[in-house]
Amino acid sequence: MCDTFVALPSVTADQSVIFGKNSDREPNEAQVLEYHPGSEHKKGENVQCTYLSIPQVSQTSAILISRPFWMWGAEIGANEHGVVIGNEAVWTKMPIERVPGLTGMDILRLALERGRDAASAMEVMIQLLHDHGQGGICGYEDKKMAYHNSYIIADSRGAWIFETAGSFWAARQVHDYYSISNTLTIGEEIDRMHPGLIDHAKKKGWLKKGQQFSFSTCYSDWFYTTFSAARKRQNQSWCKIRDNQQNFGLKDAFSLLRNHGDSAYAPDSHLLGNRICAHAGNYFTRNATQSTASMVAHLKGDDHTFWATASSAPCTGIFKPVWIGDGILPGINPDITGRYNEKSYWWFHEKLHRQVIRDYSTRNAVIIKERNKLEDELIAKADKIELNQKNEFCHHVFSDARRLTFDWIKRLESMPVGKKAGLFYNRYWKYQNRKAGLEL
Repeated sequence: MCDTFVALPSVTADQSVIFGKNSDREPNEAQVLEYHPGSEHKKGENVQCTYLSIPQVSQTSAILISRPFWMWGAEIGANEHGVVIGNEAVWTKMPIERVPGLTGMDILRLALERGRDAASAMEVMIQLLHDHGQGGICGYEDKKMAYHNSYIIADSRGAWIFETAGSFWAARQVHDYYSISNTLTIGEEIDRMHPGLIDHAKKKGWLKKGQQFSFSTCYSDWFYTTFSAARKRQNQSWCKIRDNQQNFGLKDAFSLLRNHGDSAYAPDSHLLGNRICAHAGNYFTRNATQSTASMVAHLKGDDHTFWATASSAPCTGIFKPVWIGDGILPGINPDITGRYNEKSYWWFHEKLHRQVIRDYSTRNAVIIKERNKLEDELIAKADKIELNQKNEFCHHVFSDARRLTFDWIKRLESMPVGKKAGLFYNRYWKYQNRKAGLEL
């Protein structure tokens, strides 16, 4: 489960484009934040994606991506031209292909490597669906997990919603703001579509004679869409932007991705994955619902800053500024797997996250003030950093974040657990910790 949003200049405080996503996956499915330089490729060369090898293009762009460690494709990312994309798992009436194919995350990464603006990135996706379709297992330990995908594709000039059902697709240009979750959202208002989209719905009996065509009504799978609680999460992010129109800024974007629905949140208190900042909690309805990575893009003309936690749980993480360029990212995740490794920034932070959720309301309060203060300082400094200072600044920020995380872990380790979480919730996390080799 995931949540993605975009706010255009008409609703942001500084007339920028602000994009953000939480990537929700299995709790031990560590995610890698990494940079790949642009490069030239020889004719006839192939690129090996997660499962498929497909023809490579002559030139690929530099990209910054966040991807599950075992995948080639990415959950969130940006390229050197300021194109940003986030995807959502969606379930439709079209058959799911579990045989090896291009995953939605592969399509996202390929679009970033090949698109120079939002519109051309979408054209890349359309062509990939036509040539290869989408398919393959998308779960880490859950080898039955497969789905179709929806996307927000944005640049500093605008954004598109691009939603798929098998090889079919529909697209809608964004006006002011938009958010997506694990459901098809494009209804009757469609700017572009697959040429066979409506005829297929008629043939299947999904569109009755005399009815107005709605992509989401005709193609959505009711069961998975309902029990993913996607509509509730989409409404939460939609309202957050709507209620801050003309004033929506970076701190609002961070707050949106940290949203639990209410201030008295307890991660063991709900059955469904109906919170934007998601914490896993059981094997049936909240196993693939851990927010394992978060990113916010701030696009102002040719000035692009990307704010990434490089960790799970944005409510316990620190949004740090990152730019696209050689040497900017420090080596934060050496030899990362699904097992605890304290050298990995993602896993080091995970120790903090799992300490916090033992007694969420009390323990998260320990870190909030210092975290917010640091983020305020980073926002103030990031706009003033010269190009030749960005590498050193980014390395310094990650070092400071790691030091602060270490201090928080030590403080929490010395605190008693006050209000203990529920029995089944605790058992679930004890098992996840044991599988990961993480001792609290």
